[in-house]
Amino acid sequence: MSRLGTLGAKLYRGEVGYDFVAKRKLWYGISILITITAIVGLAVRGLNMGIEFSGGAVFTTPKASISTEQARETAESASGGHTAVVQKLGDGRMRIQISELDTKEAQPVQEALAKKMGVEASKINSQLVGPSWGEQIASKAWQGLAIFMVLVVIYLAIAFEWRMALAALIALVHDLTITVGVYALVGFEVTPGTVIGLLTILGYSLYDTVVVFDGLKEGAKGITKQTRYTYSEIANRSLNATLVRSINTTVVALLPVAGLLFIGGGVLGGGMLNDISLALFVGLAAGAYSSIFIATPLVADLKEREPELRALARRVSAKRAAAGKAGAEGQDQSADTDADDEPEQDDDAEDATPAGVVGQRRQPAARNRGRGRPSGKRR
Repeated sequence: MSRLGTLGAKLYRGEVGYDFVAKRKLWYGISILITITAIVGLAVRGLNMGIEFSGGAVFTTPKASISTEQARETAESASGGHTAVVQKLGDGRMRIQISELDTKEAQPVQEALAKKMGVEASKINSQLVGPSWGEQIASKAWQGLAIFMVLVVIYLAIAFEWRMALAALIALVHDLTITVGVYALVGFEVTPGTVIGLLTILGYSLYDTVVVFDGLKEGAKGITKQTRYTYSEIANRSLNATLVRSINTTVVALLPVAGLLFIGGGVLGGGMLNDISLALFVGLAAGAYSSIFIATPLVADLKEREPELRALARRVSAKRAAAGKAGAEGQDQSADTDADDEPEQDDDAEDATPAGVVGQRRQPAARNRGRGRPSGKRR
């Protein structure tokens, strides 16, 4: 078995783990900082809406001898300072987009490009795009998103409980805010492909969260009938049990998206691939982060407010304090007590170990019986 597989098995059995839930204030602080940065970037820079949403003109040139930079400078100069997006097509032609350009303003741009390329103006195809199509797409996307959110909350409230539904909803909003904020900060163009990418990552983020919640639901059955673990510790054990699975799923999903973003869109110059791949890349990473560091700790926070679970936490704490006090009375006396009541002492030892930061599982008491004791034979 590989090291990752061995680690996954140990995490699943609770032999090792990391206490994510106990450090939830740290994760909350990091998320709040990232979210504020995204909101500030969105407020200051705004989104670079594509021509499909803002309207404008698209010019398609014949096979050009000038560079894309020269074409961009010519188009922006002729349009009076509008930003031009130039893309070189595979057959040597160029596609130039300028947002918020009407018919009257498009004519000088067409003539300037023709003059720069040394061709007739009629050889450059000019097409005006209205904003209505993009507005319809955006409107339907927002409606679909609202319906999706409502259905998700209803489903999770029925399948699990309302606290898990609320935590999953907060995690989804967290992922969306970060993704949109990154778009504003990077300045990538928002196109219908971006909208599709945003809607796609919602499903992934929800899937990862539901996997953890399902394990937590099973682990928390009859939790008030025992005094070994608090609800937060059960939540942390469930999180660790699915940690390797979440990491594997995220890495496998990110690899092809990273190929589209960095190789296809960056190195090979397929700029249109960036529209959807950046949304997927940021959304997948944010979804994996929120399912581990946000959703489950939030559920633990909400559940620990229930009177029954607060009472359970007090009982667990009192039992561990009693076990610690008994252990301090002396090893010889404790050894005699261990021999008389082995099962009870083994349970207490497990109770005293936090679920999230567990080390090697303790061996049965019978294996340690007699170790460290006098053999009875004096040399």
